[in-house]
Amino acid sequence: MWQRVRSEWPLLVAVLAAIAGFGLEHTWLSAGRLVTSIITVLLVVIIVAAAMRVSTHAEKLAEKVGDPYGTMILTLAAVLVEVLILVIMIHNEASPTLGRDTVYSAVMLDINGIIGLSALLGGFRHGEQPYNDDSSRSYVVMIMTAMGISMLLPAVIPAHDSMVFSCFDIVAMLVLYSVFLRMQTGPHSYFFSFNYPDKRKKKVKKAQNAIATTSLTQTSSQQSPTPTPSNTGESNTGESNTGEEVHHEAPTSVLWSVVVLVVGVILTGILAEVMSSGMNTSLKGLPVPPMMVAIVVALISASPEILTALRAALANRMQSVINIALGATLSTVVLTIPVIEVIGLYQGQRVNMALDPVQTVMLSLTLIIAAINLNDGETNAIEGMTHFVLFATFVALSILGV
Repeated sequence: MWQRVRSEWPLLVAVLAAIAGFGLEHTWLSAGRLVTSIITVLLVVIIVAAAMRVSTHAEKLAEKVGDPYGTMILTLAAVLVEVLILVIMIHNEASPTLGRDTVYSAVMLDINGIIGLSALLGGFRHGEQPYNDDSSRSYVVMIMTAMGISMLLPAVIPAHDSMVFSCFDIVAMLVLYSVFLRMQTGPHSYFFSFNYPDKRKKKVKKAQNAIATTSLTQTSSQQSPTPTPSNTGESNTGESNTGEEVHHEAPTSVLWSVVVLVVGVILTGILAEVMSSGMNTSLKGLPVPPMMVAIVVALISASPEILTALRAALANRMQSVINIALGATLSTVVLTIPVIEVIGLYQGQRVNMALDPVQTVMLSLTLIIAAINLNDGETNAIEGMTHFVLFATFVALSILGV
């Protein structure tokens, strides 16, 4: 037990940081811009570390349940962290465009950043990397629909009808995602896993050939039959014991992962409250582009996904990269935007989700290129480079404040 607690040292540090941050909030916020900025940066690092522990345990749960449920756990954990941080930031800053900029930044980071870098590095190591193109096409068309309704159409909706359209958008996104989840976990679950019948047949044939070869070898050498029952018995016993051990250890492991995941999400929300105050004080009066705050929020929630996707790409598991990146994008759009709009309606504030012209061009390029690149069931370094260049362009435009 103590070893498990000790292995969660990032969360223990997060607890101490939360206590110190709230207890000494007035002191460090009034200690000057430099001190406040340093503490804010440290809080961001601690939040990222806590989010990574949340992602680690979400990944463990994902391995137990398998796809597509595993990918859902990973993406929903990341989106939950993002929604918590974003809600707290909006509550403290009351910015009408922070939600829009954060969702837009998350989409750029997930599609162009994660897929671009993963396909680029994976392509250099493995060449063409296969995946189930049914999953990519399903994700991309859902993302296009959700972003078109939630972030492109609001630009042409009259101001006096914006609240009515927000109500419609909330219902539309929830219905869209609920139907998608029903299909993802039911009739079309095979869309989101890399299992092909011909590959399974080849594996079965290889296994059968290997068994036949082993039998012929044993028959020709006329080995004594005594070791065979003994080995078989030991093997069966070992498998039985192993199965029993797994059966007894699994509930404890799952329970521990669930507890740590919940605690990590709560700690992330508490630290986000402290970080928000520090960030507002540090950036007050400075010529920092508003988009940079949104990028920080998106990067905090996506940092665990980036590491998980890169490991999967280098291990030649591009299906996991597609599920993580596009699943996170879809979850961010259809779950975060309704939450933002509900908060706006509750507070009586206008929430601007309409993309500006530059964001519209970047989003259109991203979705068009993704629809082309992710349509053939294989990625390569060239496709990865196109997305990564788009991500670099997004970063450059954000720094310039365009």
